[in-house]
Amino acid sequence: MDSGQTVYAQFHPLIIRWFQNRIGRPTHVQQQAWPKIAAGEHLLITAPTGSGKTLTAFLWALNQLITGQWPTGQTSVLYVSPLRALNYDIQRNLLSPLEELRDLSQRAGENFPDIRVLTRSGDTPPSDRRQMLRYPPEILITTPESLNLLLSSKGGRSVLTSLSTVILDEIHAVFSTKRGVYLMTAVDRLVRLSGEFQRIGLSATIQPLGVVAEFGGGLRMTHESSTPRYTPRPVTITSSNVKED
Repeated sequence: MDSGQTVYAQFHPLIIRWFQNRIGRPTHVQQQAWPKIAAGEHLLITAPTGSGKTLTAFLWALNQLITGQWPTGQTSVLYVSPLRALNYDIQRNLLSPLEELRDLSQRAGENFPDIRVLTRSGDTPPSDRRQMLRYPPEILITTPESLNLLLSSKGGRSVLTSLSTVILDEIHAVFSTKRGVYLMTAVDRLVRLSGEFQRIGLSATIQPLGVVAEFGGGLRMTHESSTPRYTPRPVTITSSNVKED
């Protein structure tokens, strides 16, 4: 393995083999972020376009699902982006690696879990929405508006009770806007359903990083009482200005 082997240390060999064959070497931001993600830290990841931010956020989640650390049959990963068109690209970009990983696993004689990736937006047909409630996907891709709609119904909330990680993409597009408040109030409502989960924010270059990190981390109630106390969740900032070839 190359000099960046510590970056891969906690990944399953199947994931490592796929990444090295399909992608090559980790980008600068991936080298920085993966050990922190594996450690369960909340992160704000900022890097230029083409630096692999999305794969940085998703690969550890795929590792956890493939190895059975996170069970199938329930939604463990929630990805939220304010750009609806981007969500369908994300779905396609996840389905292809999953198929390649499944093929590698089968050739190695290993079992591969059924990992489904579904999108919930205003364009989702009613029949698909009903089926999603009956059979929650392992990875759910949605928008701030559709997330709030899910939270407004008993059936929608039932899908969101087992989250392990929430990926908030394009934070720069909603930071300091009413839509951003709409998003983060929904994310904080998820805590009452799922308990605490890892938060990974993705953004193009944005300032001030500390304030944006606090925005994504939100506040955590430290104890229940007549006067609850709220403290900011610690969020690690991973920033890279390195443009990859």
